[in-house]
Amino acid sequence: MRYIFDNDLHIHSYISLCSKDEAQTPEAILEYAKENRLKTVALTDHFWDASVSGASGFYQIQNFEWISRSKPLPQCEGIDFLFGCEADIDKDLRLGMPKERFDDFDFVVMALTHLHMVGFAISSEDAATAEGRARVWIERFEHFLSLDLPFHKIGLAHLATHLIAKGREMYLRILDLLPEEKLYELFGKCAQLGIGIELNSADMSFADEEADRVLKMFRIAKKCGCKFYMGSDAHHPDRLKAVKPIFERAIDLLELTEDDKYQLKRI
Repeated sequence: MRYIFDNDLHIHSYISLCSKDEAQTPEAILEYAKENRLKTVALTDHFWDASVSGASGFYQIQNFEWISRSKPLPQCEGIDFLFGCEADIDKDLRLGMPKERFDDFDFVVMALTHLHMVGFAISSEDAATAEGRARVWIERFEHFLSLDLPFHKIGLAHLATHLIAKGREMYLRILDLLPEEKLYELFGKCAQLGIGIELNSADMSFADEEADRVLKMFRIAKKCGCKFYMGSDAHHPDRLKAVKPIFERAIDLLELTEDDKYQLKRI
């Protein structure tokens, strides 16, 4: 059976500093879920725990107290509205939340690809070339998989985001530089650990002629047995209204079935 778009596990509210849109409320997100007949949605505002040093100016204010202002989340029968967050790793491979903090969230999306944050997520030297950025993409992924974390409640956000590069040409070049052998190794481990792989609406908004280059990693992930969830990564209501056809196209191009769907395990 074809994959049914009934989940969105990466959504921001006005609390995220890169949104600040007063219309992007938990109530608006719940309405989006109702209108699209979604069964599961997750609020995943940006987060860096106050107990972990090294927060950038962007992350410093976005601690647990800050993002918890959205609680309690509105509820509706038939819709599981999860309290989550979007966590990050800095250029020194320091995770912005301790293991025990995961207990406070239903779901966590890990952002390994914020390579636009030069000086925080990637050094200026590595950021200067496509080769350096591709190397860091792999390094951050490998390090994350080596950690002792509750992987059953973690998804990997926007792995093919344009944020990894400066311009479209460099972006596609970086994707081409990711070795297939290494991708099989990384996604094979993701499948073993039960990590969800995100199909991000921005990542999936590629031109037809770019499809094979952008989707290469996701096709490998599918072959490795990874499971997929949808992530609008919406910061504004207009984005929520635009994502359904993007997800439906990605589902068709990847030939996803219900067997490929990520199911959050409650342990």
